[in-house]
Amino acid sequence: MFNRNRCLRQLAAITSITLLAGCGLLPSGSSDDKEPIVVGTTSAPSTLDPAASWDGSWELFRNIYQTLLSYPNGSVTPRPDAAEKCAFTDGTNRTYRCELRPGLRFSNGDALDASAVKHSVDRIRTIGVRGGPAGLLGSLDRVQVLGRRVVVFRLDKPDATFPFVLATPAMSIVDPADYPADALREDDKAVGSGPYSLASYTDGKQAELVRNDRYEGFAQRRNDAVTIRYFQDSAQLAGALKSKKIDVTYRGLAASDIVALRGQGARKGIQLIDGTGTEISYLVFNPKDPWAGKPAVRRAIAQIVDRPAIAHKVYRGTVDPLYSMVPAGLSGHTTGYFDAYGSPSAAKARKILRDAGIGERVPLTLWYTTDRYGSETAPEFRELKRQLEDSGLFTVTLRSRPWKTYEAGYRAGDYPVFGRGWFPDFPDAENFIAPFVGERNALGTPYPAPRITDHLLPESRGVSDRAAVAQQFEEAQRILVDDARLLPLWQGRQYVAASEEISGAERALDPSTIMTMWELARKTSW
Repeated sequence: MFNRNRCLRQLAAITSITLLAGCGLLPSGSSDDKEPIVVGTTSAPSTLDPAASWDGSWELFRNIYQTLLSYPNGSVTPRPDAAEKCAFTDGTNRTYRCELRPGLRFSNGDALDASAVKHSVDRIRTIGVRGGPAGLLGSLDRVQVLGRRVVVFRLDKPDATFPFVLATPAMSIVDPADYPADALREDDKAVGSGPYSLASYTDGKQAELVRNDRYEGFAQRRNDAVTIRYFQDSAQLAGALKSKKIDVTYRGLAASDIVALRGQGARKGIQLIDGTGTEISYLVFNPKDPWAGKPAVRRAIAQIVDRPAIAHKVYRGTVDPLYSMVPAGLSGHTTGYFDAYGSPSAAKARKILRDAGIGERVPLTLWYTTDRYGSETAPEFRELKRQLEDSGLFTVTLRSRPWKTYEAGYRAGDYPVFGRGWFPDFPDAENFIAPFVGERNALGTPYPAPRITDHLLPESRGVSDRAAVAQQFEEAQRILVDDARLLPLWQGRQYVAASEEISGAERALDPSTIMTMWELARKTSW
């Protein structure tokens, strides 16, 4: 049976640690060195406004904004942060009450009270960005304010996962004086109440974070400043680490770099932390496309795709083949695609197409982003193209764009088939199903699935014991496999590489695998 605490411990902590730096094993506590710790990643924010983002922008948000609940180091369930205490106050998981810490202020000195919390949540739904975080609030009816410190969330249906939603960076609390109720803030500034303030930001290049002295929360900052540098590809990222232009990397190391660091990291003064991950990679099919919209075409592709070849030839064993949208380690994980299709077979795929009256080669355009998921993305799509064309059943054209324009394109429905990656909002099977179905989902591509959205998910949300809802998630998986609108490809691991002069990297990822920069420190003695 699924045990939430055990499973989340496995996902939240970096459980398989390979420290390659010899004497760099022991942290020395907080450093007096005021020089910023420089962190590199290929995951640049798409926006600075939490109301617009259901993507990797959360990496930055977690560090500059604050949420009512979050994850202290070692915690596997959400705990109060901006809140002093939170709890369901009824027996049906429909009324959730939070009391704020006294005297909270934003980094600019403005008061942070219950009205600011209500403003922050209400504007997400009012603005309603397509593919934005409003999809996380499907169970919310209204937000009430009781005095300056108490906020009550009234749900229109039971939702045991609602505390996890409040802990996502999408629910970051913003200053009503700086963030309009009905429009996004679109400059390069941010005002929050998190551990850091955003001192400066250059789109797609760099974010400079400095200690927010007005912060009141659980984070114990081990440094005074962090600079995040955004890279276009993995080679640049790895090169910057090796040349000591950055101190830490997360998100975006190429498989070849990981393999090299396993064998040579200690000699180069670099430590590699290798941990269990819940990142997944998958294809999305646009139902409005004349070819991708045909179930037979999607099922034929599912019959051909060779996941082990992708995992081993392209990613060199740093990812695992995935046959379910729910990754291994979570309740609801199945091997549905393998059970339905077995090993890759061009002959079986041909029969699927012929039974649907399709006898000619199917033309398809596959889209991917050039600067989001690492340098293996392009080789991965070339391998997909090779597999599909070698079957004799498809003619594939590859197209790519940088993330900002890529994201706008898939939200506009421009792509027949496109690649996406997913890091969980919270570590529960629900979060690998609910965001992708329904009229308003994280993909911007409506996916009506009434059995899932109207029955299975509501049933699961009424149960606090998540061990008791595996059956609902397994049924949802069978529906997803039958529709073949989403095609899982692989499940990743989490790799953080850091200079041997840095401590805290092994505890810096929260249960959603977001880096909490405040855990990083420079060692002051050896």
